[in-house]
Formats: sequence, C-alpha cells, structure tokens
Amino acid sequence: MLTHLNIQNFTLVDQLDLDIKPGMTVITGETGAGKSILLDALGQALGDKADGERVRTGASRADICASFDTSQIPAAQEWLQSHDLQQSDNPQECLLRRVINADGKSKAYINGQPATLQQLRALGEMLIDIHSQHEHQSLLVKDTHRRLVDEFAGQTELAKQVRLAFREWQSRLEHFLHLRDNAADVSARFQLLSYQFNELEQLGLQQGELAKLEAEQRSLSNAEEILRGSQQLAAFCGDDEQGLSVNLHRALHILRSLPEKSAALQTAEELLTSAQIQVEEAQHEIERHIDTFNLDPARLVVVEDRLSAIYDIARKHRIQPEELPAFIDKLSAELEQLQGGDAKLDQLAQQVAQAEKAYLQLAEQLSAKRTKAGANLAKQVNEQLKLLAMENAKLTISLLPLSDKPGPNGLEEVEFLISTNPGQAPRPLAKIASGGELSRISLAIQVITAKTSATPTLVFDEVDVGIGGATGDVVGQLLRQLGERGQVICVTHLAQVASKGHQHLQVVKTASKKSAESTLVELAGDSKVEEIARMLGGLKITDQSLAHAREMLAT
Repeated sequence: MLTHLNIQNFTLVDQLDLDIKPGMTVITGETGAGKSILLDALGQALGDKADGERVRTGASRADICASFDTSQIPAAQEWLQSHDLQQSDNPQECLLRRVINADGKSKAYINGQPATLQQLRALGEMLIDIHSQHEHQSLLVKDTHRRLVDEFAGQTELAKQVRLAFREWQSRLEHFLHLRDNAADVSARFQLLSYQFNELEQLGLQQGELAKLEAEQRSLSNAEEILRGSQQLAAFCGDDEQGLSVNLHRALHILRSLPEKSAALQTAEELLTSAQIQVEEAQHEIERHIDTFNLDPARLVVVEDRLSAIYDIARKHRIQPEELPAFIDKLSAELEQLQGGDAKLDQLAQQVAQAEKAYLQLAEQLSAKRTKAGANLAKQVNEQLKLLAMENAKLTISLLPLSDKPGPNGLEEVEFLISTNPGQAPRPLAKIASGGELSRISLAIQVITAKTSATPTLVFDEVDVGIGGATGDVVGQLLRQLGERGQVICVTHLAQVASKGHQHLQVVKTASKKSAESTLVELAGDSKVEEIARMLGGLKITDQSLAHAREMLAT
C-alpha cells in the first residue's frame, strides 16, 4: 500500500509532502490545475521514462520518493530479499526514489540503494497498478490476463508448479538432446578421460603423500650437512672440558657453595638448574637423532623419481601438483556422467518422458481450472459493464491452445477480448477499446478480481470520462467498494465519484507573472462540501448546489 509521497521540483510542484491513507482517495480540481501531476510523479517513481522537461523551471533536478507498506505483499518482500534490497531495520517498508536531472538523465533507488529502471519497474508492478489512458495500462498485457484468471481461480500455486515442472522437463530434454546429438564427441571425450583417469590411477597418489615426499626429499638432499651440524651440537653440549653441561655444573657448584644468597642469586640458581636439565635433554635428543639418522643416497633417488613422476603428470594437465587429488575426483565424476552409452541415453529418454508427463498432468489441471474460472469471470465482468453504461459490451476470455509447443505458463495463451457493439466480433482490448472504455472495462475487472488480486493499490486516472448521472454514481460506488478492500487512488471530474472518497485531495493552482505552482490540499468538512458543490455547479456556488453536495456526501 502507498503510504507517503514526496515530490520536489516536478512540473508545477515546488514541494509536496503527502500521506496517502487506506481506502478510496479522490483527487479533484479545476481543469488545467494539474490533477494528473501526482500520478505522473508516481509513474516516475515506478520507472517511467524520464523527461528533463518535467523538471520545474529554474530547478536543476526533480526528486520523487514513494513509500510503500509491503506487509500484505509477500511477492514484493521476497523480491526485495532476493535482490538484497530489503531494509534490515524495517523489512516491511519499501522506499522508491527517482531523481531526474534537467538534462533528462535520471537515477533510481530502492531503499536507498542504487537500482536499475528495470528493477524499479519489476518491483513497481507488484506494488501498484495504474489504470489510465497512458502506457502504464497493464490490462493491455496478456501476462496480466493470465495472472488475473489464475488469481481469480485461486490457482497461483498450481501455476507456479506448472512453471517449475516445465523447467525440469526442458532441463532434462536439453541434456538428453546434447548427449544424443553429440554422441561422437561424447565418445571421444569419454575415451580421453578414461585414458587420463587410468594414468592417474596408475600413479597411485595417496592423500598427503606429496607433502611427505617433499619433506623427505629436503631432508635426504641435505643429509650430510644435517648430520655434520648435529654432531657439532652434540659435542658442544657434552664436551668434558668446555661443554654446556660441564660449564652449567660448574656455575651451580659456585652458587651452591656461597655462604649467603640473595633473592636474585636464588632465582639465578633455579634458572641454571632448569637450564642444566633442558641442556641434558636436548643433548639426549640430538644423540637420538644421530643414532637414527638415515644417510641413504639410494632412498633419495627413489624419492626424487617419485616426485618427478608426480610433477610431470601435473604439468601435463597444467595444474599444480597439490591440485591432483581434486582433479582425479573431477575426472571420476565426469566419467560417471558420460559412461553407459546407449543405455545412458535410454535412461535419460525415460526421465525426459516422465518429466513431460508430470508437466502435462499439472498443465491440464490448470487448463481445466482456467476454463471454468474464465467463464465465471467474464460473466461477472459483463454484469458490471452493464452498470457502467456499456450495455452492449461483452468481454470474452479466450484460452487459445499454443500452436508450436507448451510453454512455462501452461498449454494455452490467455487473452481478454472485447466486443463493444452488437454483432461485432470480440477483438483484443488494445485494438478496439477507447481510453475511456478501457478504464471502465478495467474498473469492472478490478471490482470482480479485487478479492483475489495480489496488487493492493489501484490507481484510476479519469476512469469516469464520458459518463455521468446515475452511471457516475455507480462508478463511485464501485471504486469505494474497491477502496474498502485495499487502496484506490482516483483522479475524477465527477461529483458523484468524488463524494464517495474516504480521503479527498484538491489540486490548487496559483499563478503569478513569474511562475505557476500546483499543490494538493486535503479537504474535510465544509471545504469538502464546497468542492463537491463546485463540481456540481461550476465556479458559482449556490445554496442549492451546497445542499445537493451535502446530500451526496450524506448518502
């Protein structure tokens, strides 16, 4: 639901900060006052093409922010979360912002993060549906027809299952066709991988073997130097005349023979005693190393030959030696996929057939639900059209089987067709309905589908063009019914419609020699009565028109 709109420097608007309430909001004003400015600004926030000429004269840029409550729109919340655009502190609030420069360039933001116009439009379609005589008209898009029928039938989950089943079928089919059509290449690939895998298996590289071999190679190649140094260390520790052990023993003998020792000397004695023990242990370790040290040139040759074999095969496959175990696992997995030949193809063909069968079962169920729901929806819409002064209009919902092959959305193409005159064949809405007719057809459809629609905010721009009197009263009643179920914003010139609004906004235009400015004022009480009276009787408001306005508002 749209909760707030802030507009700066857009066409005739200098600054506008507006809270939009639930229910039915009507926007009225004199001709030329700029009633559609709010809707135009909202369209920019939803991703309409930017136009630098819409920036207010004298300003460098226009700034439009629209806030939405998405608590009742799970699809929008999922979309925001999947695109990492959801606010962490308030995930149910969504802020769309559009900045338009005077040169025509623009920037878009979703919850303060830069976004593309495509993202803005995709999200906007989930948040709000604008019905006007302009390009926003979602009713001209066949995808909207299918969505409305599926929602009316209560089969959005089944439609989702159909899409998933179609993707699964096509994925398996693509894999099967690739293997079948590239059998020779697959066979050659299998032979190559088999040779490579056998070669690696013969190498028999064990987990952790490479690191052990490299450590052993370093030890063996430096064996003489290591042995010579070890012997020197042993002699340095254990020499009977100048060794570390002998000198530590002498130092301790001097300390222990002192008649009196300070705290510092006592600490020194403890440290030297510890050092003597550690030197003796170190000496024993060095001697043990010398006794077990293997000075084996033959073993060095064996280790280096083994390492050379490992390095050579790694170089052959253009990988690092330590990557060989993972490479072997990769070859094994690919071989498993390729092996089997004709038997594998037969198995895949069966899987494709099973996936196709599963898809068709779901799609046929959906087709049956659509057929029944389409007839019911068309019947109810046609009843509404009669109330909207379109007695001769007849809506037909066509379910045309797809000629080439089934698609992700089912077995048929769903399209709304309309006949506006007796004897006229039903044709697509875009080809036969005028702007005013299209608005009323849209209103009739939305009235019927409002309970099942996933879009909570509906906008109607001059839906009452070309009608008046009792029909205008019916339009107002229908819009109010929609508003009681969600949120409706309606630009109108009919008092019969305006009197039904829960919230009334009046567009006021002021002009001077230098500039003109439009603003929106929320009406209540006497000011609302006066505006309804103006719409009934023109600029001159009489006691009779005021009384009539009060009567309309009261009823």
